[in-house]
Amino acid sequence: MKAKHFFALLICCLINFKVSAKPDWGSTGHRVVGEIATKYLKPKTKRAIKKLLGRESLALVSTFADEIKSDRRYNEFYTWHFINMPLDAKYDPAKRHPDGDLVSGIEQCINIIKSETSSDEDKAFYLRMLIHLVGDLHQPMHVGLEEDKGGNDFKVQWFYEDSNLHRVWDTEMIDTYGMTYTELADNARFISKKDIKELQKGTVIDWVNETHELTKNVYGSIKKGDNLRYSYSYNHFDTVRSQLQIAGIRLAKVLNDLF
Repeated sequence: MKAKHFFALLICCLINFKVSAKPDWGSTGHRVVGEIATKYLKPKTKRAIKKLLGRESLALVSTFADEIKSDRRYNEFYTWHFINMPLDAKYDPAKRHPDGDLVSGIEQCINIIKSETSSDEDKAFYLRMLIHLVGDLHQPMHVGLEEDKGGNDFKVQWFYEDSNLHRVWDTEMIDTYGMTYTELADNARFISKKDIKELQKGTVIDWVNETHELTKNVYGSIKKGDNLRYSYSYNHFDTVRSQLQIAGIRLAKVLNDLF
């Protein structure tokens, strides 16, 4: 192959990679949550996490639970990523998905990590899962309606491209904003110690019900088929940033309590 043809092919490949390699609360969002949580960890907690994860950061492992979706051996964890319930409902443990949901998944992760009979390998696995699930809990469309699969079947456009409501909140608003996960974490708004304590109060179920209030607003903000653009981000991206920050602060609380 001639050199000029090789370089032309290489450039095309790089362009195609850049277009198609969209982050899969997508990877950037989860890394923001992990990075923010790290800022609030106690020294004892950091030592315990390092024992299990080695040099891997919370930001790095925060996407683990999404990455294993491509491996059928981990299909049992699929339903742990979400809760489906009507907009006028509160979370009811009695109506959990038979295969588990976000709440039961978080509970199981905590129980396995706390158990003296669990191996370090199992603890590390479920720690990675836990870090991800606490992030998912704060994304409004992960607590969405069953009939549209948490917004995945709620078709919209994002800057004239086919999309869905779940994807807009998971990745597209964050990606369009154009900051890295460290930039988003470093530029989180200032929160006083008093406000942090308030945010960390309550149970996981309380946090789910709080997120579900946002879910109602999200569904009420648009119609199917809408073309969402800059004005939608202007009206809603502050909520995205706030939820990422709250998720990180609460993740730190969960980990500090756990270790």
